[in-house]
Amino acid sequence: MQFRNFKMVDYVVFGRGSFNQLDEILAPKRKSDAPMIFLVDHFFEGKALPSRIPLRGKDKIIFADVTLEPKTKQVDALAQQLKDEFGTVSGIIGIGGGSTMDLAKAVSLMMTNPGSSADYQGWDLVKQPGVYKAGIPTLSGTGAEVSRTTVLTGPTRKLGMNSDFTPFDQIVLDPELTADAPVNQRFYTGMDCYIHCIESLEGTFLNEFSKSYGEKALELCQDVFLKRDHWDATSDDKLMMASYAGGMSIAYSQVGVTHAVSYGLSYLLGTKHGIGNCIVMNHLEEYYPAGVDEFKRMVEKNNIDIPTGVCKGLTDEQFDIMINVSLGMKPLWENALGKDWETIMTREKLRALFERL
Repeated sequence: MQFRNFKMVDYVVFGRGSFNQLDEILAPKRKSDAPMIFLVDHFFEGKALPSRIPLRGKDKIIFADVTLEPKTKQVDALAQQLKDEFGTVSGIIGIGGGSTMDLAKAVSLMMTNPGSSADYQGWDLVKQPGVYKAGIPTLSGTGAEVSRTTVLTGPTRKLGMNSDFTPFDQIVLDPELTADAPVNQRFYTGMDCYIHCIESLEGTFLNEFSKSYGEKALELCQDVFLKRDHWDATSDDKLMMASYAGGMSIAYSQVGVTHAVSYGLSYLLGTKHGIGNCIVMNHLEEYYPAGVDEFKRMVEKNNIDIPTGVCKGLTDEQFDIMINVSLGMKPLWENALGKDWETIMTREKLRALFERL
């Protein structure tokens, strides 16, 4: 049997106010005349956070427009812009939600690998380490801070650059940074973590490594979204650790039906990942009965509206596009349904599922 030799994040700092250590963390990684580039979620433009970034020399803040999830052409344009302006950089620091962190990971890799990021959508196609990269989440749930993938929408598919060169060299987990997250956004992203746990713990790839992290992350999500009557600082702390543990759980196993279907939605309709997962999870009683029941209780307790009817009026051609993208996520389907998944999830069955969304 071949066991996966799993590449983890090199360094992790956790704690309230740990963002203040960023200058000393980055100091040993700086190269003369090569700046640090801070990719910051455009949500923070005009707010206080950018003024706390420790700029030195030619360092630059770039506000990343993540209204839509990262596209390969956006990654390629950013990497080319930095090469044209600086030649090389000391590092890429992603500050924001999952999309911003994915963008930072992808740009780091494209500073040193030839061609387009679309060439590397798949498993273990990246051949060269990127420049130094650090991730600083300001939303909790995606697990992008620990993941070996960077999810991108390319010309023909939505698929990650999955490689041992993708994980961050450093992550800074400061729960203070998540305190001002919009309530709906915080829920949708938190549910991404919850769904990671359900899909990992009920998948055929489950092992004790995944199970240990998944069970802890699930317990934290249940505490935050079901057992508490109000949101407080402890909620932010717990959800940030749930995100980390949930990401670790799927790193050594895989996600499942929800993610495979939401990739199709996202590719065609531009649906953001967290809300897309919620739209899909709402209809998956057949696959995750207990998880869907608990998810619906979380939705109700937190007074969240999950969109419905998002596929109404789509053409046959559009349904085919979504089906093709979803069925392309083979490891996800195998984890969810086993090796014979193609006989279970037929195109017709998947079409009927999309029609219900």
